[in-house]
Amino acid sequence: MRLWTLHPKYLDPQGLVALWREALLAKAVLRGETRGYTHHPQLARFRAHPQPRLAINAYLAAVHDEATQRGYAFDRSKIGALRSIEPIAVGSGQRDFEWDHLRRKLAARNPDVLARWTNVATPQCHPLFRCRPGPVAAWERV
Repeated sequence: MRLWTLHPKYLDPQGLVALWREALLAKAVLRGETRGYTHHPQLARFRAHPQPRLAINAYLAAVHDEATQRGYAFDRSKIGALRSIEPIAVGSGQRDFEWDHLRRKLAARNPDVLARWTNVATPQCHPLFRCRPGPVAAWERV
């Protein structure tokens, strides 16, 4: 499971579809609707949020927005309630780690998408996250 800190616009089609499915799985885990993935480290930052379910809904909403802009037909009804919530802080080290990770994936899977982002030195975060100076997250497998 990879719930990217990066803005979903950077993902190739396979990555965006995978993110949607994995975020829906994360939502099910946070709602207690599955026995698998309950201790997945990627869920730590959502569980730490004062409103974990609203946080995952906000995460899904941004992924849905990107998919809609691309002409995909992701099911909006799967997102749930949306409210204004506090963003999740993320360290710049985490963002940079993920940027390197994504670029390696794109180099192997979709060099055309990678080429579109060649001149991006500092990528945008997913709208739920606010980047602050800091290290790679403790839950990340480096």
